[in-house]
Order: sequence, then C-alpha cells, then structure tokens
Amino acid sequence: MDRPRPTQRDPRHDVLFEPVTIGPLVAKNRFFQVPHCNGMGYRDVSALARMREVKAEGGWAVVCTEEVEIHPTSDLTPAIEGRLWSDQDIPAIARVAEAIHRGGALAGIELTHNGMSTANLASREVPLGPSALPVLSSHPVQARAMTTDDIATLRGWHRAAVRRSLQAGYDLVYVYAGHGLAGAQHFLSPRYNLREDQYGGPLANRMRLLRELIEETLEEVDGRAAVAVRLCVDELTGDAGLTRAETAEVIGTLAELPDLWDFMVGDWPNDSSTSRFSPEAVHTEHLRGLKQLTSKPVVGVGRFTSPDTMAEHVRTGILDLIGAARPSIADPFLPSKIEAGRTGDIRECIGCNICVSGDETSSPLRCTQNPTMGEEWRRGWHPERMNPARSQARVLVVGAGPAGLEAARALGRRGYDVALLEAGRQLGGRVLDEAALPGLRAWRRVVDYREQQLEGLPNVELYRESETSASDVLESGFDHVAIATGARWRGDGVGRWHTRPLPVGDGTEILTPDDLFAGVRPAGRSVLVFDDDHYYLGGVLAELLRSEGYDVTVATSEPQVSSWTANTLEVRRIQARLLRAGITLLTGQAVVAVHREKATLECVYTGERTDAVARSVVMVTARSSRSTLYEDLLARRAEWGDAGIASVTAIGDCLAPSTIAAAVYSGHRYARELDEPEVLVRREVTALAETY
Repeated sequence: MDRPRPTQRDPRHDVLFEPVTIGPLVAKNRFFQVPHCNGMGYRDVSALARMREVKAEGGWAVVCTEEVEIHPTSDLTPAIEGRLWSDQDIPAIARVAEAIHRGGALAGIELTHNGMSTANLASREVPLGPSALPVLSSHPVQARAMTTDDIATLRGWHRAAVRRSLQAGYDLVYVYAGHGLAGAQHFLSPRYNLREDQYGGPLANRMRLLRELIEETLEEVDGRAAVAVRLCVDELTGDAGLTRAETAEVIGTLAELPDLWDFMVGDWPNDSSTSRFSPEAVHTEHLRGLKQLTSKPVVGVGRFTSPDTMAEHVRTGILDLIGAARPSIADPFLPSKIEAGRTGDIRECIGCNICVSGDETSSPLRCTQNPTMGEEWRRGWHPERMNPARSQARVLVVGAGPAGLEAARALGRRGYDVALLEAGRQLGGRVLDEAALPGLRAWRRVVDYREQQLEGLPNVELYRESETSASDVLESGFDHVAIATGARWRGDGVGRWHTRPLPVGDGTEILTPDDLFAGVRPAGRSVLVFDDDHYYLGGVLAELLRSEGYDVTVATSEPQVSSWTANTLEVRRIQARLLRAGITLLTGQAVVAVHREKATLECVYTGERTDAVARSVVMVTARSSRSTLYEDLLARRAEWGDAGIASVTAIGDCLAPSTIAAAVYSGHRYARELDEPEVLVRREVTALAETY
C-alpha cells in the first residue's frame, strides 16, 4: 500500500541538488555513497548488485563499490570484499556497475592493494609492504619490504585493474590511500615506511607511489572515467604517523591531479565511530580548509543524518559532495526524501554499527533501522515498496517494542487493518530503556521513526495501556495475531558460561538490567557487573552506575568487556572509557557464586578462584522470552477456529531474544510474509571448474 504524498522541498536544501562536475562526469546532485563494505562481495554478487541499485534508485548521484582487491597479494580473507584479480572477475564486477546505472547513478569502484594490512590467508601469498614489518591484522605473519621492481609490478597490477574496471563499465575509479588499510597509505606514513630509497624518507619520496598510481590511472582512463583519491588526512597517532600538516602538503602538491578528493580521518573505527562515542559531523574540523587546497570537488563523511547539516557543509565551503555509507544503509532513499520535502520520512542512522558487523563476521549486511538491507535480491524486499495485502484479514499485534512497531508499520503499509496493543503508556519497549543509557540517545530514532509512520496510517489503530489475556485475544475478532511481548533479563546467572542457576547466598542483592531500567539502584556502594552477554549492555550499565557514584567492578569470561563490540568497531573505546571512569575490569573471570558481601570468581584459564567485594551484583547474562500470552494461546489452539483466528505467531524477542536489529527484522519479515507462499532465500552457487 503506497500512497504518494505531495510535498515540496525546503529551499534551504536546494544547494544539495545542484549538479557537480567530476572530471568528465556530472553528478546530478551532491549525494555521494562512498565505498563501503557489506559482507557480500565476490560471494553474493547479485545480492550486492541489487543493494547498490536500490541506493541509486533512491537518488544518490554516485554509488560506489566496497574495496575491490586487485591481486592475490591483496587477499582480504576472511573478509569478503570485491575482487578483480583477473579478467575472470569482470562479469561479477560488471553486474554491480550495470545495476547502479539501471538505478540512475554513476558507478564508482574502489581499487585496493592492501599491502601490509592483510595476511593473504586464502591466496597464501607473502604480504608486501614498504618495510619488513608484521602485518597490521592479528595474524602471525610478516610482510616483506618491497623492492623497486616489486613497486613497478604493483603499479602494473593497479593499471590492469583500472583497465578491467573500464571494461566492466565504471564511471569513476579510485586510487585508495585510506583507513590504514591501503598500501599507498602505508608508503605515505612514517609509521610504516622506514625506507631510505626514493620511496622513503622525506614526504616527497613517501608520496611518490601515490603520485604514480594517480598519474597512471589518469593515463589509463584517458578521459573515459573520472579518477578519485581516497586519502587519510590524519592517522591520529601524532608525529609517529601521517599528520594533518603532512596530508595538507600532499594535497597541495597533488591538488590538480585527480578529478575528486575523498577525505577520511584515522582508521576505520574512527572514520565510522558509533554514536555512543561520536556525534554527527564529528570529522568537520579535520576536513575544514582542505577544499581550499584544490580546485577539484571534495567529498567527506560524518554520519550525516540532518539535511541542514549537509547543506551547511556545502554552503560554508567544507565539502562539495556529502559522503555517506551508514546513512545510505539506514535509508537508501534519503536523497529522494529530502528532494521531495519528506524529511520526516527518513530512517535516520542511529550509529549502532550493526551494519559493520556484517563485514567483520563475513555475513550479509544488516541494519537496525532498515530491515530490508541485504535482502533486496535474496528476499525481493524493497525499502519503500511493500507487497500488497493478499486478503482482507485483520491483524492484532500485541506489544509495541521494536518488533511490534515494525510489524504494525509494515502490515499497515501493505494495506491490512491492524490493531497494535501496548500494555504500557509509552511505545518502544527495550529501545526506550536502552536509549536512556549513556551515549545511546540516538537509538531512540528506532521508535520515533515508526511512531511517526504509524500516525500516517489510518488503517492502523494504536491502543496504549492495554493489558491483554488469551481470552481477550480469542474474543477480539482478529484473523491473525502477532505476539511481540519481548523478553526479560534473567537474574539467576544463566547465560553463556553457566547453563544452570548460580548458587546465591541468603540476603544477597541480585539485580538485572530490567531493575536498573525501572529505577532500582544497588543498596550498597560496591557493585559487580557480570558481563556474560558480551555485547554493549554490560559496559554501558557499568558506566551508568559509575556516573552515579558507585564503586563498580566488571567481571567477564571474555578477554575484554563487551567483547562482541569488536564487530562494531568500538571495543577499544569501551575499555578506555571504563578504565578512565575508574571502573575495575576483571577479564577472563566468571562469577561462580554470589554471597552477601562478595562474589566468587573463577579464572576461565586456570580454574583458580578468588573473591571480589560486592554488596550488589548486576547479572547481564541471558534473557527469557515474555511468552506467557503466546503459550496460553497455543494451549487453547482448539478454540482458534470458533474465534476466527487463522494464526498466532511469536516475533522479536518473544520468539528468541536477540539484538534490536533482529527484532525489527523479525517484525518486518512477519509483515512481509503474511498470507504469502513460502519463498526460499535466493542464493548464488559457486560454479564448478570444468576439470579438477
């Protein structure tokens, strides 16, 4: 059910829709989807192509690939990126370019030789770098120092990849020197370039390879495509690395060579810092003034979510093009919505970096705000178009947390009559609780977007403060029922480390995250948080309690607190924040018993036991689904027929506790698949070699 909403663009945003000349190209507006990884790459080509096509359809003037490896000596395994090792890879890369063009955008490709940042685990080639140093990944592998012959060979590989990119139909070709990943940056950086020949020492020598790659790429494209340079403007390591001052000299020297400059700051965890640690436009001060060093257009990122902020960056001469990765994932139609004056319909990126976890775990891209991300080809989902209702069935959704809100929104968009019941006064469930924690305020957008969308759907009725029983449901007259009643945190210690309750002494105070959300606070000043969840919550609750004056210790069986956040690029920042706050971290330690004034810990390696002072213990372990209503209805299945109920389905955390992204996805999937025939997820199967 898609109703056009006639609107008008805000004149303040007109500047964002001016065309921009990029060498031989003209970008239709200033929206530029910078290269970003996605966990699909060479393995899931059609899924990747369709994802990029949808973004192009959504109004982005330029849509780029992820990193595309140019040679087996730049094998990024286990990460799954693009690959252009030989002519054999051209058809896959071409499919992505064709899809982007079909969507109406210019196609950019980010060619990369990752030098000493990769261990070449699949190809088993020896890594190459400017100097003989260990590779930057955690593998016990060392790169060998490249000879001048090696450098000439590398330039030949890059030139061949440029030629293949043109054959594949790309409009813009990148020379990549950013994120601490690219070999060209390693040569630029005094941190990694310890050479004493013509490619080392003074900056003029260290930038030699970058200059050669740019010049040779320009020669190869010969006006048939634009050439972009993605450059780290500050490694944020002080004088040990590439500084802003040195980068300004590089830009000043090479200013007019490429057709476009794409600037980023630091490494990937800094460039894509979560909203917990960085606000929108966090890189602005690093970028300010760089545009004045060149006459060529400049693009940069900053998790831009506000059209006003975007327009201000153009008007004040900081950027020519608004770069985006994560905001383009959260809402592929962000440019179109701004152009139509529908800014209230934008699904704003919350900066949680669940999208990044796809690349980090070699799994297809996903998004908390946009459940269709990565499913455009696999399931045929579109972020703005819903499959129409197949019946006039009425649907009851119980619970207005992330799963229930998304299910009601998507069902309403399909055209079903929906009633959404919420036991409390406020909508949002766990999102409201977690968004109130330190640094997570942006997560409230998950609720705000869906609440705003529901207000525009006359076929969806919302009932607050509506406790519901199985008898109420059976008497309601609805055809389908979705139970989205969420989950509660366990207080008995059951989780990953313990599958049975812990021994707890008499008079011991055990609290759960739900207790803290409800305003309950520890009775004593010494608190131990047991992080057996390993995502963000253990760390952020410790931070909350410390900010309120408690003496806090965090124990976890993992080597780091909130260890899974390595996949969202924030685990190091979390450790730093907790340590600077004066929180004691006991890693590799599992709580095995709790007593009145202490907790007994066991070393996960040696089994040695020690006691930690703790008047109160907060268990961040496992959750139990709030499934009583669902189970009651299943027990009364014999009554469904007389009540006219065709199905009762548990969704979100009620079905299986997981992330907020998983809850939103569950609600969306329920809505998409209601009344639909079962469809298997599409996948591509590797073609067998002709002989083996």
